Amino acid sequence: MYTPDFNKIDDRALLIEAMRLYSFAILFGPDAAGHPVATNLPLVVHDEGEFGVLEGHFALANSHWKSLANRETLVVFSGPHSYVSPSLYASLKSVPTWNYIAIHATGTLEIVEDDPNDPAATHARKDALLKRLIAAYEPAYAAQWNELPIAYRISMTSGIVGFRIPIAKLEGKFKLSQNRPEIDRQTVQAAHAAGTPDQQALAVWMQRIIPLTQESSQPD
Repeated sequence: MYTPDFNKIDDRALLIEAMRLYSFAILFGPDAAGHPVATNLPLVVHDEGEFGVLEGHFALANSHWKSLANRETLVVFSGPHSYVSPSLYASLKSVPTWNYIAIHATGTLEIVEDDPNDPAATHARKDALLKRLIAAYEPAYAAQWNELPIAYRISMTSGIVGFRIPIAKLEGKFKLSQNRPEIDRQTVQAAHAAGTPDQQALAVWMQRIIPLTQESSQPD
């Protein structure tokens, strides 16, 4: 990912926080014929290992998992984004741009393998994976899931393929007008704070990531 130094975020804890916040990600990798394919999936982000571990599942019918198994996979997390008008800048010699948050995580995708000789153990592993997903997205649903007939739950887990991706490389790009003069950053932040939900989220990140007194003359 092209990332100027002033947009680069290396803070591991902050990147894990952002991946959890914007956890509906895209997995990129070739299909069986070598063509580029992308799959959109909700993920659980575990604070484990050097850069964290990603966990989720494919639908069994989605053959993309077969070509990604045991291969390096790029996972892209997209945060809030917004157009930035040059009318917000003090200088007339300005052009439009776009503010956004993006995180790229790369690692080898490990399949949660089925064991044909022990279907109960296979179900237990997938059931545990689903419960971690439920805990991340809707903890209150756990009781309803546990009360469903076991035959139904087994039929559901048999239709998915679980996976883990230990992250080997993690890149964070938070493009938040860091390269603009203080007066421009203040104007952009105020406009974002009064704008759409995405813009409001960017305004909050601006407060966290860059001090408004920072000066930089880097190109946009």
